[in-house]
Amino acid sequence: MKNIIVPVDFSETSLNAARYATKLLTGHYGVNMILHHVYNDVKDADKMSRKLEELKEDLREVGIVKMEVLAEPGSDFIEELEKLARHREADLVIMGITGRSPLSQSLVGSNTLKMVNTKVCPVLIIPGDAVYHDVKNVMLASDFKDTYASIPSEPIRKVLKTFQPRLHIVNIDSSHYVSLTEEYQAEKEKLRQMFKDLYPEFYFLGMNNVTEAINQFATDKKIDFIIIIHKEQSLFSKFFVKSHTKKLAYQGNIPVLAIHE
Repeated sequence: MKNIIVPVDFSETSLNAARYATKLLTGHYGVNMILHHVYNDVKDADKMSRKLEELKEDLREVGIVKMEVLAEPGSDFIEELEKLARHREADLVIMGITGRSPLSQSLVGSNTLKMVNTKVCPVLIIPGDAVYHDVKNVMLASDFKDTYASIPSEPIRKVLKTFQPRLHIVNIDSSHYVSLTEEYQAEKEKLRQMFKDLYPEFYFLGMNNVTEAINQFATDKKIDFIIIIHKEQSLFSKFFVKSHTKKLAYQGNIPVLAIHE
């Protein structure tokens, strides 16, 4: 990975995400972290640039990362962030989210989820209560359907090769109480080949509550972040995946990496 954008509005949620990103990227010397702020009033240009520089200096106490700052005017935060991500060919955006109150969900949360929906690049969502741990275990939640067409292997591999974690690929379906079908076995083999150099481990959980199952698995296996793939081919999958991303991001304390197929 080369360019990673961390949007900052100076709320505690965004500052926590910036601290998390700094710890996450420390030691990855080829990565450039961009602290990005969008302001409405052009009179605030110098003030916001100074605040970003101060934050940059504060973050040097957290970790050692190649870092730059960018404060720019704009009336639409997501629009400016999307343009920047495209212009800099960002590999990742790291954003905070909090679920402490309905108001914070509607303001901070909606912007984060809007950025996920732009499809520009993967978004690592940092819950407000997330505490940084070295990335040793990553969970990829998959429906094991149409693997080659629906799994964006390159952006996933780019992230995983940066941090070299153990990869746990998980499917949750109540029918697994009986046995795995031939279709599931075939898709499992496709996934194994897709990530064979990462030596994935596979799990099939026979449960009905997907969010609860993911959270329990993440706790048991000490997962450091969860990969959720957003699919667009049907109204059902749009609702299913996005609703679980929201629940995991708002209710959990484990970062969620959202990637579009």
